[in-house]
Amino acid sequence: MDREISTRALLDSLADASNGETLDLGALLDRFRTRAYGLFMLIALLPAFVPLPVGAGGISGLLVVLIGLQLLVRMSHPWVPGFIARRPISREGLARFRDRASRLLRWLERLSRPRTEAIIDHPLARGFTGLLLVLLGVLLALPVPGTNYPFGLVLLAFAIALVERDGRLMLVAWALGLAEIGLVTLFSGQLAGWVAGLLA
Repeated sequence: MDREISTRALLDSLADASNGETLDLGALLDRFRTRAYGLFMLIALLPAFVPLPVGAGGISGLLVVLIGLQLLVRMSHPWVPGFIARRPISREGLARFRDRASRLLRWLERLSRPRTEAIIDHPLARGFTGLLLVLLGVLLALPVPGTNYPFGLVLLAFAIALVERDGRLMLVAWALGLAEIGLVTLFSGQLAGWVAGLLA
């Protein structure tokens, strides 16, 4: 049943406070089992999109690393530490995230649908997705100003690919993730060379 609604409709249902239901991450992941990793990613990205104190992006990065590690070891359902699983989720935060990313969500949803699902489910492909998420999560967690949105947007493509079970979108997410990792590596090498030149 949970696979019949779109990513935005899923966020709408979670952000709607009219029913007064208390949200916690553990219950949501159990409720949306077939979309659990994608939903976990969406919620993990909240600090990267919603204005929070400096360094809050590190929270997203660590959660993305956790997701990546679990995909690497082929866990069928995400595990979340109890203190995180029981933590209430802010409906206002979900609504702000949905509103900030609404244009991108609409665009991705028009392009996304279940297809080439072997890219989502094959053990090797799943492991590669996990590896990229670990690397991107580490980079997102670094306290580098102005990097939350670029990394968050790429990771959002991963999340929607997992939610929609869209293998072709996942291939695009892989390409974007590799390009971002390559750019950071290149920039870091150039910066290290520049600093070494100044100190010489």
